[in-house]
Amino acid sequence: MRSELFGSLPDGSPVHRWTLERGGVRVRVLTYGGIVQSAEIPDRDGLLADVVLGFPDLAGYLAHPEPYFGALVGRYANRIAGGRFPLGGRMYRLDRNNAPNSLHGGERGFDKRLWDASPVEHGVRLSRVSPDGEEGFPGRLEVSAEYTLDETGALRISYEAVTDAVTVVNLTNHTYWNLHGAGNAGGHELRIAAARLTPVDRDLIPTGALEGVEGTRFDFRAARKVGAGYDHNFVLDKGVTGSAVEVAELHDPASGRVLGVATTEPGLQLYTADHLDSSLPYAPGDGVALETQHFPDSPNRPEFPSTELRPGGVYRSETVYGFSVR
Repeated sequence: MRSELFGSLPDGSPVHRWTLERGGVRVRVLTYGGIVQSAEIPDRDGLLADVVLGFPDLAGYLAHPEPYFGALVGRYANRIAGGRFPLGGRMYRLDRNNAPNSLHGGERGFDKRLWDASPVEHGVRLSRVSPDGEEGFPGRLEVSAEYTLDETGALRISYEAVTDAVTVVNLTNHTYWNLHGAGNAGGHELRIAAARLTPVDRDLIPTGALEGVEGTRFDFRAARKVGAGYDHNFVLDKGVTGSAVEVAELHDPASGRVLGVATTEPGLQLYTADHLDSSLPYAPGDGVALETQHFPDSPNRPEFPSTELRPGGVYRSETVYGFSVR
C-alpha cells in the first residue's frame, strides 16, 4: 500500500492517490471524493485490466463531476423529491441540483469534498466532518469510509457516521463497472436477488409502491444480459442486515471476469450509464453502476426503511465487491 500526490485542487489543496494491492488485485482510491479511480483484476487467462470508468488525472474529475465516476456519494445518495423533507417537526430544504429534486447530496456533496486519509491494515480510512447545514442537511456529521482488500482481493467499503442532531444519512459508492475493460458493457450478464422494485414517476421519484419484477424487464433473479435503459432501485429480498450478504453478480462472458456484490443495505440502484455524453471518453452503456443503498426519497416515505440517524446512534453500512473468474 502506498500514497502519492495525484494533483491539486484550484485552492491549492493536495489530492493524494492510495494504491491497495492484495490477492492479485490492484485498486486506487483518491482523497478527493473518495473516488475509486481504478480497479485492475485478472481475466480467466490471468491478464489484468482496469474494470472501472474514470480519468487518468484530477483535471478530468474536476471538469466532469456529474457522472460521479467512482465517487463516495452522500450525505444522501439518490434523489429526494422536491429537494425537501420533514424531520423533527421542521421542513429542510436542499439544493435542487437535479431539478426539481436533490440528487446525491446536492451541488457539493461528499463526491466533491476533500477527505482526510490514514492507513489501516490492508487499506485506507477516509474521514471528514460535514458541518451542520452543509447542502441543507441538519446536524454536524462525523463520517468515515474504510477501503480495504481481503486476502482474495475483494474490495470492502465500510462506512460509519455519528451526528450531534437528528439527520438523514444514505451513503454509497458510484463506481461504473466494465468487466471487459473497454467498450460497451451491454453484453454483461447480471443477477440481482430482488423480487420487487420501487417504481418511479417521470422525475425518477418512487411512487411509494413496491412492484413485483416477475414477467417484466426488471426480473434479474436469474442471470441475463443487462442491456440499456435502467436507473431503478431494486428491493433486495434480504432487507437490512447486520453483515454483508451477497445480492448481485455481474459477469462478462468474454473475459470470464465476475463481480459479486454483497451488502448490508436493503436496496440496489441499477444504472446502465445511458446519459454519458460526447464530452466524455466513454459512450452510453459503457459501464454498469450497482449502487447499494437505502431507497430513494426515504425521508419523505415513512413506509420505506428509515434513513434517520440520531445523536448517540451510529450509522454503519458495508458493501463488498468480490472478484473471480469462470
